Amino acid sequence: MGFLSHKVERSDIEAGDHIYTWKTGFSYSHHGIYLGGNKVVHFTREENKVSTGGFSISFSSTGEVSSLYSAPRAKELPACLHMPDCGFRQPQSGVVLSCLDCFLGGGSLCRFEYGISPLIFVVKLRGGTCTVADSDAPKTVIHRAMFLLHNGFGSYNLFENNCEDFALYCKTGLLIHDQTAPGRSGQVSGVVCAPLAAVLSSPLRWFMSSPISIAAAGAGLYCLSRYATDIGVRTDVIKAEVEDMVLFHGIIEGPNKPTNHVKSHKRPHESDQSDFPASKRQC
Repeated sequence: MGFLSHKVERSDIEAGDHIYTWKTGFSYSHHGIYLGGNKVVHFTREENKVSTGGFSISFSSTGEVSSLYSAPRAKELPACLHMPDCGFRQPQSGVVLSCLDCFLGGGSLCRFEYGISPLIFVVKLRGGTCTVADSDAPKTVIHRAMFLLHNGFGSYNLFENNCEDFALYCKTGLLIHDQTAPGRSGQVSGVVCAPLAAVLSSPLRWFMSSPISIAAAGAGLYCLSRYATDIGVRTDVIKAEVEDMVLFHGIIEGPNKPTNHVKSHKRPHESDQSDFPASKRQC
């Protein structure tokens, strides 16, 4: 287990795993759900501009973005000669089916960790690599990913609804019921918490003579702030059925809101998975 990433071999991943790959010199990561059989479902941006909650960010013709945390546009995903259905998506949807090679795009393969201890979480160097929340059973995770592949996951939003948010929901079923609140993404939490920690620690310079002490205090505030915004710790989350997610994101017209199940961060009892096909990829 690394403190910067969780790099694994292809033979190590199994169906239902939350995987990611680092892009542009570890500046950001792209996340998805591994289905087995060399297939990944992930959430991408659709247009040349991505909503950020109050402004938009423009992309170059190569898909690069000045922000750290973006995803490749569905239209820019490379054509694949190895898997006929690679690149499949519904019209006006950013949820895409890709082969593992196209998903990685030459980057390293990492596996997101679930159910880690609070102590391990706070000492991680980067957000967006783990959570204290528990994962649901692989069959449930894959069902959510496939349902959203055919029904969509709403509009891509850099801060509130990005590729990591998609994978986190598929794995846990947890949803922030306040749609104006920041999303579940650990990467975004890291960006928000860093300047916040700097501001909160600045008054400490009057009480600490050593720059090292001030830096340590700021780092501690940063880690604790990230922990407080983790989806496994937050109190503003609900367990939502994937069928209700479609209504939540406004993809299907209707007055209904997602079913508000009792908040729970505990792993539900897993059903018998004896009929679940073995789908670990052998290399």
